[in-house]
Amino acid sequence: MLRIRVITALALLALLLLVVYSGSFLAFVVVATLFLGAAMWEAFRLFANRQPLVGAVIWTLAFCLIVHYQGYFSAPLLFAVCAAIWLLRFVPALKFGLPPLQGVRNRMLSALYCIAILGCFVAILQLYQYSPLYLLSVMAIVWVADIGAYFAGRAFGKRKLAPSISPGKSWEGAIGGWLAVLVLSAACALSPALQSTFSARLHASWGWAGWLAIMSLLVAASVVGDLFESQLKRRAGMKDSSNLLPGHGGVLDRIDALIPVLPLAMLFHSRF
Repeated sequence: MLRIRVITALALLALLLLVVYSGSFLAFVVVATLFLGAAMWEAFRLFANRQPLVGAVIWTLAFCLIVHYQGYFSAPLLFAVCAAIWLLRFVPALKFGLPPLQGVRNRMLSALYCIAILGCFVAILQLYQYSPLYLLSVMAIVWVADIGAYFAGRAFGKRKLAPSISPGKSWEGAIGGWLAVLVLSAACALSPALQSTFSARLHASWGWAGWLAIMSLLVAASVVGDLFESQLKRRAGMKDSSNLLPGHGGVLDRIDALIPVLPLAMLFHSRF
């Protein structure tokens, strides 16, 4: 299993770097669209939708229309709506729970989660259009937080972060991930060669106090994204969102923490 997991991870990384640095916006859009469609299909399965493929196709077409008519589309408004959805609906759900899988409340929650996924992929395109390095520098915040949390949790984890949702996560792990992000982000902010990264631009515009507050918020958002998807899987009785990625589960399992972070990062980016 570990061998398969490593091979899949290396293949995904190679694909990401190849597409990001191909210089072809069309190629990037095509790959992003395929991953969006897969994520939507998995989301509808988590919400027990009877026709997940149909739902995925509809939302994928909506994404294609946004890409085609992006000059007429208010992306900042979408990002603000995504931030509000997470703050007002998904974060409280971690404490108060989710509605039953059947009924209007579940369908409404499903629609909100699809909006959040859509906002994430629109943010991916906009970050890429700014620069490939800029996109990777935002994604790296989530990746470093996840890696740091894993190792810190294994070494020091004692107090459970959300035992009823994800028993493997600890407060020590979350703090370790946060510290790892701060160290890497500070290094980027101080490195002359990395001044075009998100961390460096954030520091230049907001100073160290603003940098610390916003980085901490983004790390917290990544944890919330991870926990919320775990909550959806637990309610649906599913270990993984799908088996599309051998050894890793599904696409949502790999991007769950990115879903709240990227639109939020784009909101702050608009203030630089």
